[in-house]
Amino acid sequence: MKNIKSLFPYLLLALSLGFVACKEEDPFLDRDVAPVLVDIVGAPFGAPIASEPTVTYSATAEKLTLSARLLELDKTNILDHTKGIDSIPVPNLAIKITLRTGAVLGEVTSDAQGLVKLEKTWADLGVAAPKAGSITKISWSGSHKGIAFTRFSQVQAN
Repeated sequence: MKNIKSLFPYLLLALSLGFVACKEEDPFLDRDVAPVLVDIVGAPFGAPIASEPTVTYSATAEKLTLSARLLELDKTNILDHTKGIDSIPVPNLAIKITLRTGAVLGEVTSDAQGLVKLEKTWADLGVAAPKAGSITKISWSGSHKGIAFTRFSQVQAN
C-alpha cells in the first residue's frame, strides 16, 4: 500500500502532462492561410508584414491611384537555401476594393504581373475636404483557389 501511495504523485503528473500536450482547436477563430500576398504599392518597406500598411497622398491631389501587387508564394524550395521561396504574380484575379464602411470603390482584375489599380478622388473615398492627417480605411477582398481573403490598408493625406 505504501508503494502505491508513493507512485500516486508521479501518476498524477504523467496524466496532467498527457492532457496538456493534447492539441485543441481554437473555438473562436476558424482561419485558413491566405492563398495570396496582397502587397500594397506605395506603402513603406515592411508593409506586407504590417497589419495595416498606409499609403500617403497629397491632400491637393486630384486623382489617387490605389494599387496592389498580388503574389502567390511557391514554397516548394523552402528548404533549399540557394533557391528559397518564390513569389509568383497572380494574373486574372478579381479584387473588390471597398471602404470599411461597406461602400464599394470598385472591382478590378489583376494584369499579367499581378498588379491591380483603381483611380479615385478624395471625395470618392469619403473625404470632402482632405487635410493633413485625414485617414481612410480600405479593404481589398477576393478569392483564390476556393479560399476567400481580405487585406486591410489605409490612405492618408499629407
